[in-house]
Amino acid sequence: MLNIKQIHHVAIICSDYQKSKAFYTQILGFDVIAETYRAERDSYKLDLAVDGHSQIELFSFPNPPKRPSRPEAQGLRHLAFKVDDVAKAKGWLEQQGILVEQIRIDELTGKAFTFFQDPDGLPLELYQG
Repeated sequence: MLNIKQIHHVAIICSDYQKSKAFYTQILGFDVIAETYRAERDSYKLDLAVDGHSQIELFSFPNPPKRPSRPEAQGLRHLAFKVDDVAKAKGWLEQQGILVEQIRIDELTGKAFTFFQDPDGLPLELYQG
């Protein structure tokens, strides 16, 4: 048995490193653990702390291909973040100029959720914790 305990990290490849770095640190508020420039790859790797347990690895590469998302493609569908108050978080994101979908209620759990996108169109979800 593997005995997996939690998700360690999620890796995201962005098209504009500075724009995505600002989004994930200044808008979403994740703390920087480490930032590395790898000259041989002309690539940055930014390690971000999510909750003291998980991380986001933000990568930049020269000319990465776009991610298909609409209609929904196979693979990772979206990344969801647990928040205490979806409505409050939605309002804050909108004050930062982020477009956020209307809040919906999960018919299976009765919890509120909504979606928005990162600078590259990656679907992100806020889910009532």
